[in-house]
Formats: sequence, C-alpha cells, structure tokens
Amino acid sequence: MTFVVLLITLAISFITDIKSRKIFNIVTFPSMFIGIIFNTITFGWEGLFFSILGLLTGFGLLVIPYALGGIAAGDVKLLMAIGALQGSSFVFGSFLYITIIGGVIALVLLIMQGELRNTIKRIFTTAQLKTLNGLNKNELHHAFPYGVAIVLGTICYTGVIYF
Repeated sequence: MTFVVLLITLAISFITDIKSRKIFNIVTFPSMFIGIIFNTITFGWEGLFFSILGLLTGFGLLVIPYALGGIAAGDVKLLMAIGALQGSSFVFGSFLYITIIGGVIALVLLIMQGELRNTIKRIFTTAQLKTLNGLNKNELHHAFPYGVAIVLGTICYTGVIYF
C-alpha cells in the first residue's frame, strides 16, 4: 500500500516539478498522512514511530539546504513524505542516491552552459573567504528542479531494495 502511494507521489511530483517547478502540498501532505495512518494501523505504536522518525529524517536531511536557499520547501516536504511512507532508513538510503544524481545533473548543466570553470572559481573564492557572503542568489541561474533528483534517486534506491 505505502509503496503504491510512494510511486504515485513520485510520479506526480516529477511531472509538476518539471512543468511548474513546484511540488504541491496537495500531493505531499496526504502522502505523509497516509504513511503515518497506514503504518500506525498496521504496526501499532511501532508503525507510528517508524513513520514519524522517517518524516523527521527527511526533514533533517534537507532543512539546511532549504535554510540556505538552495532548495524549495516542496523538496523538503517530498522527502518528508517519502520518510513517512517508507521509514528513516529508506529515506536516508534514498538520500545517498539523490545527492549523487543531483550532483550529476548539476555538473551536466554547468558543462552544457559553459559555466563549470566560473562556478568552480566562485566556490574556491567563497571557501577561502570562509563566508557565504560571496554568493549572490541572483547568480544561481544554474538551479534546476531538485524534485527530479529526489524522484530519480528514490526510484534508484527502490530498485536496489525491492528488486
């Protein structure tokens, strides 16, 4: 049951993030509630703890990138929904794939736009200054809908776990 809800949530989020660069609350919140309710009914208090811990793990993994303005709230809520449905170890395992896929997508986009060298220079300059003040949000024109990486990473991890 939760696996089917996960796949539906991922499919809808993938499409909406590509089309409108948004992951809608009408998709993520019901997924969170379904995960919590289903796991609680099926496994009792352990199921409730399983879902809440997964939800909090999803939140914890993306709260800093969100606070720094690197991703949107919809991305955080999508990872929270994945956690509520499948638990903390699943969301953490997915996150490893998500970060790799997100990095590859970012690298490909920078190469295609001819901006890899400038971006690396900016990163090293900022690192030497040991402050984020050197980064201007207006320069982040290489941003991409990170929900795509979340969906692809979760599907890759699902393949490792279930198949």
